Amino acid sequence: MTSTKTLIQQLQQGDKKALARCITIVENELDGYKEILTSLKFDHNIPVIGITGPPGAGKSTLINGVIKKLTDQGKSIGVIAIDPTSPFNYGSLLGDRLRMAEHFTNEKVFIRSIATRGSLGGLSATIIEIVDVMRAFAFDYIIVETVGVGQSEVEIVGLADTTILVLVPESGDEVQSIKSGVMEIADIYVINKSDRDGANTFMKNIIQLAHSKPISDWSIPVIKAVATKNIGVDELIAAINKHHSLGMNVKRPYLLTEKAFRIIQNQMMKSVSKKELKQQIEKEYKKAGFNLYRFVEEKFIKK
Repeated sequence: MTSTKTLIQQLQQGDKKALARCITIVENELDGYKEILTSLKFDHNIPVIGITGPPGAGKSTLINGVIKKLTDQGKSIGVIAIDPTSPFNYGSLLGDRLRMAEHFTNEKVFIRSIATRGSLGGLSATIIEIVDVMRAFAFDYIIVETVGVGQSEVEIVGLADTTILVLVPESGDEVQSIKSGVMEIADIYVINKSDRDGANTFMKNIIQLAHSKPISDWSIPVIKAVATKNIGVDELIAAINKHHSLGMNVKRPYLLTEKAFRIIQNQMMKSVSKKELKQQIEKEYKKAGFNLYRFVEEKFIKK
């Protein structure tokens, strides 16, 4: 069995098998995961790109186009595709990884699907740690695609250096419901499937929304794209690079605070097993007078 110290050395030397193993150890908090995390040495300048948006917006197709363009330029890409959790085995359903199958044999690309495991914000409970493990591998870009669950996906701002919101012309009603959350944290908007009816009107509305934000050094771009035809991909990559080149991410203190909060939160929740909680509830809820709030207070809060 490879020692944790050897795994860390192999990771930093660019061994993808070691990277995969380290991610598994960290994601599942197996023996040695704390040693891996506290030993990480990585380049803080590697851009972490968060891509979010409603289901069906074409996020995976857009990522495919970005990956192809960047790898053609000789860049190495790490992709984390966060999938819905299977209700039966708490594992990833692997949907996004299957849609990115064309890149499986590309040596410049590493794709990992991970499950949300009950996290409500579109991310995984250990996503911060997994991203940092991937940064220790020294990719040129790291892309994180969320499951697309709506307003609660604002959590991505606590992780990504550049947040991209992908919408489609039919997203009008969804924009109304999510604009107070996800719409507020985007650094770049992409209107995908922009060859559809209503795209120009929808884009004008998004531009107006983007420009209504407080003036800063970054003017939020709104990019028209048709991911299936690779239209808009070059413009998106240029916008990502320009945003990253500013070098002064005004969100940095907020990002680090969010990361620290999530790490502390996860450590404090470690003693709570969802499977055991389900078993306890199955036993108790059939009893007369069952009260969920009293159950939680007595079982967890008063301890």
